[in-house]
Amino acid sequence: MAAVASAVVALGAAAGMVTALGDGDERSHGRGTDGARPRAGATLLSPSPSVSAAPSTASPVATPAPPAGRRAAREPRAVAASTGLYRHSESQVLDWVRDHPADPRTPVIESRIANRPAAVWFADYAPGTIAARVRAVTSDAAAQGRVPVLVAYAIPDRDCGGASEGGAPDSDAYAGWIDRFAAGLGSREAVVILEPDSIAQADCLDAGARADRFAALARAGRVLKAANPAARVYYDAGHSHWNPSAEQAALLKQAGAASAASSDGIFSNVSNFRGTTDEAAYARRVLDALGGPAGLGAVIDTSRNGNGAPADGEWCDPDGRRIGRAPTFDTGQARIDAYLWVKLPGESDGCKGAAGEFSPAYAYELASS
Repeated sequence: MAAVASAVVALGAAAGMVTALGDGDERSHGRGTDGARPRAGATLLSPSPSVSAAPSTASPVATPAPPAGRRAAREPRAVAASTGLYRHSESQVLDWVRDHPADPRTPVIESRIANRPAAVWFADYAPGTIAARVRAVTSDAAAQGRVPVLVAYAIPDRDCGGASEGGAPDSDAYAGWIDRFAAGLGSREAVVILEPDSIAQADCLDAGARADRFAALARAGRVLKAANPAARVYYDAGHSHWNPSAEQAALLKQAGAASAASSDGIFSNVSNFRGTTDEAAYARRVLDALGGPAGLGAVIDTSRNGNGAPADGEWCDPDGRRIGRAPTFDTGQARIDAYLWVKLPGESDGCKGAAGEFSPAYAYELASS
């Protein structure tokens, strides 16, 4: 059994202002290996670690439709009062565009990747600087009237010793890191992607370590939302070809994802290639099984899912992929709060370049196919 996806410190332009090239709705079949995250040791504005996880080999199990009389699924969350998602001014793709103005690939890479908003990863355990670095991003976003997407990625035993191993040394250290991360959130709207793979991959831990991790995640959500009630905190739901929805919901509940005090819902498909339609249906099944407040929703990583996942299950920079729907809060789908670019297209999973490093050839392939 194998991995989930490769991630990065990412960026781009205003949500809703650029037409998406791919809708990510093509259905793909089979499970297989599904990705790798950025290599560990990454810092803000550098590649985030490369996480691997172990998807189940069983076919996903659909959760039965809610019985009559159960609360109806809520309508899509209103588009943020801010004008759109935040594009950070520093990234590997922007550096490449600035350094290669005459390259024939530059116009495509710039307009279709570099000029779109994407997540900023905080993947290093550096408690002395984390508050200031988070604050630098949230303050810049607030000045622009935009909403930043921040990835907190320092859970102890991260990636269970895989390619993205690292994180805080223990639960107490992680609690301190989260406290400092929260101190940088400010008071304006922000989206926090809380620890990719930390729940879907938790079966690599023994029972005691798993309980410690879920307690740490529940606390993290409470701390983040107490520090900034306008922040939206989303928990790891893996993706539609990993754990069955009811199983994933049970894990999420243990980690605090069903509590309004710690959670705004779930995220799926981070650094993966699963089609948007499949992910939206899966996310709603997970949310139905999770229960909790009616306001819980989901966000989906659409950065590389324009052609869906490859049929052979290849996860490492597979050929024939393309970028998916542009980042936006305006999804038009019930319970789907946003499409986000959490993984920046063009940053390698480790096959078309070093894991987490920008490959212009790969970026051009994704943006022009």
